[in-house]
Amino acid sequence: MRRPSGSHAVYQELRRRILQEELAPGERLHESALAADLGVSRTPYREAVRLLMAEGLLDQLPTGGVVVRGVSARDIEELYAVRAALEGLMAACAATRVDAAAVTRLESLVERNARLVDLPQEAAEAGHGLHLAIAEIARNDWATKLHSQVDAQMSRYRHYTNETQKRREAALDEHRRIVEALRTGNAATARSAAESHVLAARDTALASIAGRLRAQRL
Repeated sequence: MRRPSGSHAVYQELRRRILQEELAPGERLHESALAADLGVSRTPYREAVRLLMAEGLLDQLPTGGVVVRGVSARDIEELYAVRAALEGLMAACAATRVDAAAVTRLESLVERNARLVDLPQEAAEAGHGLHLAIAEIARNDWATKLHSQVDAQMSRYRHYTNETQKRREAALDEHRRIVEALRTGNAATARSAAESHVLAARDTALASIAGRLRAQRL
């Protein structure tokens, strides 16, 4: 495997490991071992760690060590509440700005989601692509900036919302309702559908986290 060479490449690789839980929540990072594994000196490693701490994916211990930030119900509730408001706002904006070409693009993305609904990772990526397309159509710069910040944090929770076939199929139906509201230019319905979709994902993530915590206690 080709090794990352600069701090940004190290950041990308460490971020990937955190989001895919190769570095587990609560796991302590060992600087010398990870820097050696990545084939870099400690300077780019430390810069990457600094960026990940600023992003909220790593926490510094009082002793000076660094750990992967744990997953929590509180984080899920807060992040999804913010995302629901932003997604609702952007869907409402998109409903007033969508044109025929954009509708065709959105419908194509939904159909791609349908083709991949049996595959957890691929379905999640397809659904995420639809959300990004709606944000692009909305053309609300501040909402897009804030959404990008929240989206980076939520990447580590996305797989919790997409584990079961039942939820993937429900999410697909929710995506179709959002796109239909956009097609008809109904801003209020688009806002409501987008918010409900995010909050349904929140409930799934909370249930998944609770289940994992119960399993760990057994």
